[in-house]
Amino acid sequence: MTHTRGVKPPVSRDSNALTKAPAAPKHLSPYARAEWKRIMPGLIERGIIVRSDLSGLEELCTVRGLARTYTEALSMTPLDKVVFGMLNRALQTSRQLAAEYGLSPVSRARVGSATGEDDDSDNPLMIGRNRA
Repeated sequence: MTHTRGVKPPVSRDSNALTKAPAAPKHLSPYARAEWKRIMPGLIERGIIVRSDLSGLEELCTVRGLARTYTEALSMTPLDKVVFGMLNRALQTSRQLAAEYGLSPVSRARVGSATGEDDDSDNPLMIGRNRA
């Protein structure tokens, strides 16, 4: 039995992936729209975004836009614990959402390593297995 609790499945190209980045939703803040324009080309290029993912990407961009707004607020009043707490939560949520779409180094490696091949011939840890 393999322990898989907490292990995320590898992200791979989707056969229904979008081929063109949609325009940023008009309701997004300027910071969130800038984030949308920054991340969408790479996601489209990797072929992992489908239409149903767009609401999650809106959430990611919204949270990153909020983080920028909170950062600006902290630059004016650096000891505001409430704003710092909101910034901390926005950054945490942003990291979690970014990982869902392969926007962190570790999650990008998962996307890049999803080749579908299981070649253990050069794996020194495969001791004791019958290699044919």
